[in-house]
Amino acid sequence: MSRSTKKGPFVDTSLLEKIEVMNRGSEKKVIKTWSRRSTVVPEMVGHTLAVHNGKKFIPVYITENMVGQKLGEFAPTRFFKGHTTKAEKAAQMAAASSPGPGAGGGPGGGGAAPAGGGAPAKGGA
Repeated sequence: MSRSTKKGPFVDTSLLEKIEVMNRGSEKKVIKTWSRRSTVVPEMVGHTLAVHNGKKFIPVYITENMVGQKLGEFAPTRFFKGHTTKAEKAAQMAAASSPGPGAGGGPGGGGAAPAGGGAPAKGGA
């Protein structure tokens, strides 16, 4: 449900004050904000806001098309990396189950013991 029109858009007061001070002095610098719930108002157009996504600040340059939307819409908190296919899953399982190079019983393999270390051999010096 949207906010009542008689109340007007919500903008964090400290953020709005910073924007107004920058507009009066015609400055352009990045403003860090944690207020993802603030609505983009026309006074913000042309400024860059660093919106926190829970981990880091995402720089967002405000344009006219963004007016009326929330700041949090432009700083995603989750990143979808895609589904794995059956072929990728099979390759991962095969790589996990097979021993790496040099760990087999072949020439120069030496078995599962680490090279050049471990317990001394029995019977000898």
